[in-house]
Amino acid sequence: MASSHPSAAPGAPRALSGLLPFLRPYRGRIALALLFLLLAALATLAFPLALRTLIDGGLGGTRADRSAQALALRGHFGALFAVAVALGVFSAARFYMVSWLGERVTADLRNAVYAHVLRQSPQFYETTQSGEVLSRLTTDTTLVQTVVGSSLSMGLRNAVMGVGALAMLVWTNPRIMAIVLMMLLLVVLPGMWIGRRVRRLSRASQDRVADSSAIAAEVLNAVPVVQSYTAEPREAARFAQATQNAFEAAVRRTSARAVLVAFIIIANAALLLWGLYRGTEAVLAGQLSAGHLGQTVVYVALLAGAVAVLGEVYGDLLRAAGATERLMELLASESAVSSPARPQPLPVTGQGLAVAFERVGFHYPSRPTQAALRDFSLELAPGETVALVGASGAGKTTVFQLLQRFYDVDPGVVGSAAGRICLNGVDLRDLSLEALRSHIGTVPQDAVIFSASALENIRYGRPGASDAEVFAAAQAAFAHDFLLALPEGYATFLGERGVRLSGGQRQRIAIARAMLKNPPLLLLDEATSALDAESERMVQAALDSAMQRHTGQRTTLVIAHRLATVQNADRIVVLDQGRIVEQGPHAQLIALNGVYARLAALQFTA
Repeated sequence: MASSHPSAAPGAPRALSGLLPFLRPYRGRIALALLFLLLAALATLAFPLALRTLIDGGLGGTRADRSAQALALRGHFGALFAVAVALGVFSAARFYMVSWLGERVTADLRNAVYAHVLRQSPQFYETTQSGEVLSRLTTDTTLVQTVVGSSLSMGLRNAVMGVGALAMLVWTNPRIMAIVLMMLLLVVLPGMWIGRRVRRLSRASQDRVADSSAIAAEVLNAVPVVQSYTAEPREAARFAQATQNAFEAAVRRTSARAVLVAFIIIANAALLLWGLYRGTEAVLAGQLSAGHLGQTVVYVALLAGAVAVLGEVYGDLLRAAGATERLMELLASESAVSSPARPQPLPVTGQGLAVAFERVGFHYPSRPTQAALRDFSLELAPGETVALVGASGAGKTTVFQLLQRFYDVDPGVVGSAAGRICLNGVDLRDLSLEALRSHIGTVPQDAVIFSASALENIRYGRPGASDAEVFAAAQAAFAHDFLLALPEGYATFLGERGVRLSGGQRQRIAIARAMLKNPPLLLLDEATSALDAESERMVQAALDSAMQRHTGQRTTLVIAHRLATVQNADRIVVLDQGRIVEQGPHAQLIALNGVYARLAALQFTA
């Protein structure tokens, strides 16, 4: 995956510029937050001035003017309280605005990354684990939220206060502050050097956390297999090792950051004490008033505190920069398959879809030296039912994936001829992905059930379908009776991945989903593989009747491992190592006494 900031060092603060597109829609709120931030900083900077006036004007005088002095004290304390009220109001407003921005930007970022990942082709998931994506959607976006909703605001506020305090100190004590500025360089430069190490370790720590998340996501989706092989201790040990690696990386990051914090605190304490010492000497020498000294001390404290907070914020920025960089990498990744800039319409005649594979060759990106299809040519007439058979790895599933354009065919196959796949004469690559896939219905071998009710699982095929249409599709797939028998009928929650159902029940829901969509092109990937003998007969009868009711209106392509389920297909195509070796009706292929006849003899004899 390409980074959107190739020139930035990994985890550099400038990687946060990737958040700018998510901040721009809220320019008005950002301006308000900055206004309140500035007002709060000015209120803080006004406090030392009020304190100086209190010390020099309210605490001086003689015993004879005690009443006037008391009245003056009330006025000075009233001014101090007014400053405190202003500080509280402006700080609260700033806190609300930046917290809202943090939550909003984080939500927008999560939505953008998730929507982008959903549009990636399967090639993306050959190199990226889903657990890593989940880690970026959760852990990394939480770090971004911390920065946008808290750290960045604190950093800006302390930067304003630090600059303001520095300006006041330079104005009131120019000679002393010339030395203070030189000492600040002694604080900043080593801090930046330590910060670079923190930055590198932050990125490494986040990567290790993603590794453990990827392991957990993989294993939790395969708990029955893990338990059947009594591999719980092994998997627990593997996860423990991953978390240990994450812990060690976090400890290294925390150690480096602790050194940074300790250095900043000690250096700033030395700076503050030095300023106080020089100021006390000036008071004793009669060069400064007590109020002036108090003002200077508070400004030095504000400056030192601002530098300390900025050091903390810088550490947060480094972590968030690494997280932002990882998220921007996801957003910058481009799908290998996308809709054309000017898609062509798909001609639909009501007679089904004509499918044509023209000299197609294909290599999976993860297996570039092994051809999945070789010079593959096949035509399906509208309304025809064609079955693909052959040994595992022959290329049957690849045909389905190319037809749905999860992958694109190789650019050239034989000589300079380019392979292509057409629907009703239009190259798939000239159609929008939405238009293409809206005309195709699929029943996979491994039925996918979502964490929702049975009604919503079937309606997934056509979200706008009425309840009556859902019930009709379930009846056609012989799922209606067992769904009514569930505790809450069609409203029953089926659990994650349909764990409350048997394999056959899940498969019938998947078939009902495809029937509800009612597409002109139906792809059945061994749709009855998970059914018992009785259910298989019912569902096969339902599929046969569905295809017969739509004769001439639906083209059906079937992957079959059990040849008995496709004997009535219009044509059977036999694949071997990515090539078509035989095709024809069942009886004709049996008479050829070739590959299909040998497969049939093995299965039917058994």
